[in-house]
Amino acid sequence: QVQLVESGGGLVQAGGSLRLSCGASGSVFSVNGMGWYRQAPGKQRELVAAITTTGSTNYQDSVQGRFTISRDHAKNTIYLQMNSLKSEDTAVYYCNTVPFWLNGNGNYWGQGTQVTVSS
Repeated sequence: QVQLVESGGGLVQAGGSLRLSCGASGSVFSVNGMGWYRQAPGKQRELVAAITTTGSTNYQDSVQGRFTISRDHAKNTIYLQMNSLKSEDTAVYYCNTVPFWLNGNGNYWGQGTQVTVSS
C-alpha cells in the first residue's frame, strides 16, 4: 500500500523560504521519478518540480530559479526548498510519482501541506 506523507508547510511572508519534505513508501520511491505538485484554490493541481531516480530535475517556469527539488534514497524522502516565495505560490503542496498514476494505487494523494505566502 503506497503511502505519501508531506510536511513543512506554513505561513511565510513574501520573499521568505520554506522547505517541504515528503516521505514515501520504499516500493514507490525507489523505482519512480518523483515530483511536487500544488493546487491553489479554484485551480487544477499542477506539477511544479520533478526529479528522476538518477537526480535529473525539471521545473515549471514559474518556479525555476527559486525552487529546488532533491531526494534522499536512504530515507525514501524528497524535499522542496522554496526561496523568494511569492503570493502566487500559495497552495496545498503534494508529492507523488511522476506521472502520479505510477504510484500503484490509482488516484492516490497524501494529505498535502499548506503553504501560505502573505504579501
